[in-house]
Amino acid sequence: MRNILAILFATFVFIGCSGDKNTKDKLRVATEGTYNPFSYHDESGKLVGYDVEVITEAAKRAGFEIEFHETNWDAIFSGLNSNRFDMIANQISDADPKRAELYTFSDPYIVTSAAVAVRANDNSINSLSDIKGKNIAQAMGSNYYEIAIENGANIVLVDGLAPAIKAVSQGRADATMNDKLAILNYIKTTGDKNIKIAFDTGDGTRSVFLFKKELTEQRDRINKALESMKKDGTLKQISEKYFGIDVSE
Repeated sequence: MRNILAILFATFVFIGCSGDKNTKDKLRVATEGTYNPFSYHDESGKLVGYDVEVITEAAKRAGFEIEFHETNWDAIFSGLNSNRFDMIANQISDADPKRAELYTFSDPYIVTSAAVAVRANDNSINSLSDIKGKNIAQAMGSNYYEIAIENGANIVLVDGLAPAIKAVSQGRADATMNDKLAILNYIKTTGDKNIKIAFDTGDGTRSVFLFKKELTEQRDRINKALESMKKDGTLKQISEKYFGIDVSE
C-alpha cells in the first residue's frame, strides 16, 4: 500500500510540475489587430504585421508557445493588469515613465519618430506649438494622446490610427499624431490624397514589447531572441518586408 501511495504521489507531483512548465512557457500576447502595418489582418483574414512577425519569431527562439489576443487599444492595458494577457506587442513606446514603473520592457525592436498628419491643403500646423487649441484626433492612453494634451490640443477621441486619419480627412479633426511609418503606410495603402504629413518630431522613438512587471525571466528570454535576430539579419529582413528599410536600429 505504501508503495502504491508513493507511486501515486510521485505521479501527481510529475503532472503538477508538467502543468506549471506548460503555463510558464506560454505567452498570451495582446495586440490590436487593426494597426497596419504593425498588427492587422491580410486579405485571407490572417493576423499579420511587423510586430506580429517579430514576436512570433522571438517567441519561437525563446521556447514559448504564443497565443494572440486581439483587443481595442483602450482596453489593452487593463487586460494586462487583470491578468488576461502576459504581454503587449503593439508598437508600445518606452518613453512613458509611468509605464516603466508599472511594467517590464523588452529591448527596443523599432526606432522611428512621431509625426503629425493634416489635410493636404492645411498649412497652419508646422510644429507642436501649432496644435494648441486645435482639434487633434487621438486614442486615449497612447503616448501621442499625452503629447497632444501637454501641447494644449483639444482631443477628439478615436479608437485607433485609421479612425484618427479619417477624422482629419473628413474635417472632423485638424490633425492627428502617430508613428511616422504607420501614417506613411496608411497613405500608401489607402491612396488617401487628402492627407499629408505636416512635420515629424525629429526625436527618435523606440518601441518595446511590454510585459507584466513580474515576468522578468520571460522578458530576458525574449531579449536574447531579439539579439539573435539582429545578429543573423532576421530582424532586418522583417523590417525591409514591411517598410523597405531597417527600422530596428
